[in-house]
Amino acid sequence: MSRWRLSAHAFRTILTKEILRFSRIWLQTVLPPMVTTALYFVIFGRLIGSRLGEMDGHPYIDFIVPGLILMSVISNSYANVVSSFYNAKFQRHVEELLISPVPNAVILGGYVAGGVVRGLVVGTAVTVVASFFTDFAVHSYAVTVAVFLLTSMLFATAGFVNAVFANSFDDISVIPTFVLTPLTYLGGVFYSVSLLPEVWQRVSFANPVLYMINAFRYGLLGVTDIDLGLAFGLIVAFIVALGGFALWLLDRGIGLKS
Repeated sequence: MSRWRLSAHAFRTILTKEILRFSRIWLQTVLPPMVTTALYFVIFGRLIGSRLGEMDGHPYIDFIVPGLILMSVISNSYANVVSSFYNAKFQRHVEELLISPVPNAVILGGYVAGGVVRGLVVGTAVTVVASFFTDFAVHSYAVTVAVFLLTSMLFATAGFVNAVFANSFDDISVIPTFVLTPLTYLGGVFYSVSLLPEVWQRVSFANPVLYMINAFRYGLLGVTDIDLGLAFGLIVAFIVALGGFALWLLDRGIGLKS
C-alpha cells in the first residue's frame, strides 16, 4: 500500500470513529444544544427581545441567531476533540497511533475533521430550531459557510492542544468553563459592540470570538461591527498557529509519552 493510500485510509478510519462516537450518544451531544438554544429564543428572543425592538436594523430575535448558532459550533467542535483525544490518552490506545506509520498531520486532521463534523451537525440542528422562532434570509452563503468551517476547525484544533496537555478529566473542563464561555458571551452574541462605551469597545476588540461572531452575522444578516477581511485573517492565523503547535507537540511526544 502506498504512503498516500495509507494516510487516506488512516484519516477515514479516525474520522469514522469520531463520527460514530458522538452519533451513538446523540442524546448527550446533539439534543442538549437544541434544547438550550430553544430556551435562549424563548427568554431572550421572545420575552426580552420583544421589549428591545430592533438592533442594527434587525429584530432582536434575528440579531442573536448567528451568535447562538456559532456558540454551539464552538463549544461542540472543541468538546468533541478534547474529550475524544484525552480518552485515547487515558485508555492508552493513543500509543498505537504514535507507533504506527501514520503521519502526525493525518492523526491531527482526523480528529479535527471529527470535531468539524460534530460542529456541522449541531450547528445545523440549532439552525433548524431557530427556524421555528424566526425567519431570516442568508445574506452571503459563501461567507456563512467559510466562517462556519474555519471557526469549527480553529476550536477543534484548540481542543486537541488542550487534550495533549490534560492530565485529568478536570483539566479538559477548565478551558471551556473559564475561557471559552466568557469569551463567547462577551463576543457580541446578545449585543452590538457599538452600544458599548469606547473603553469597553477597545476591550471587546481584543476578544477573538467577537470577530468570528460578527463575520458570521454578516454572512447571515449582512451587518457587522468589524472589518470582514480582518476577521478572516485572524481566524486563519489562529488556525495556522494552533495547527503548527499541535503538530510540534505530536512530533515531540509532549504529554503523550510516559
